Amino acid sequence: MTIEIVRCLQDNYAYLVHDPATSETTLIDAPEAAPILAALDRLGWSLSRIYITHHHNDHIGAVPELVEKTGAKVYGAEADAPRLPPLDHAFAPGDTLPGGAEVLHAPGHTIGHVAFHYPDRAALFSADSLMTHGCGRLFEGTPDQMFDTIERFNQLPDQTRILSGHDYAAANLAFAAKYAPDPDALAARQAELPVLAEKNLPTTGTTLESERLLNPYLRCHLPEVAKAAGVPGGSARDVLAAIRRQKDNA
Repeated sequence: MTIEIVRCLQDNYAYLVHDPATSETTLIDAPEAAPILAALDRLGWSLSRIYITHHHNDHIGAVPELVEKTGAKVYGAEADAPRLPPLDHAFAPGDTLPGGAEVLHAPGHTIGHVAFHYPDRAALFSADSLMTHGCGRLFEGTPDQMFDTIERFNQLPDQTRILSGHDYAAANLAFAAKYAPDPDALAARQAELPVLAEKNLPTTGTTLESERLLNPYLRCHLPEVAKAAGVPGGSARDVLAAIRRQKDNA
């Protein structure tokens, strides 16, 4: 399978997952129609289906136009269906979708948020839950829900690529630097990000293994991170809540 990263809007990512064996292409989230249609045209792919992670408009806004122009079928969470575009297929966490995507429960950013894990591709499309060097703002969910979501993701294999919904890497890394990241990993990533920006290359797609060295929300169990968060001796849940609160107030 081939994954094409498509930049949309100001800082969103959409993803086209193409299976050459079947010639089917799946879109994960639909922020903006024009760049997605342009990518399909450039690659010579036909859009088969759209998978939705959550109801925010910058992830579903282009669904009607894409359906009209491509005939793609829309897949979304049954529990969140009233807030999503009309669905052709409703799913629940634990389901496996066409193309091999496993649906993972991922509340926190929103109550109905889901993620898509392709085990054969070692890829997790996490949208606005676990993000590159950070996690999404808690618009509806609780710190406990986000903690459980990230712990669920943390059970995946080390080389799983984290493909998130936005290009927030630079800002997230600047914030993460306050919470005792691995110094060598931090220095390497600080040097890499300007190079990626200069070449207009995506920052998404880091591995779970590398995120464990930098992402404070994956390091909440470490005493040095608890101390940096101002809750020495606190539980990992308390540490995540404190870091997220500090991020929201930054």
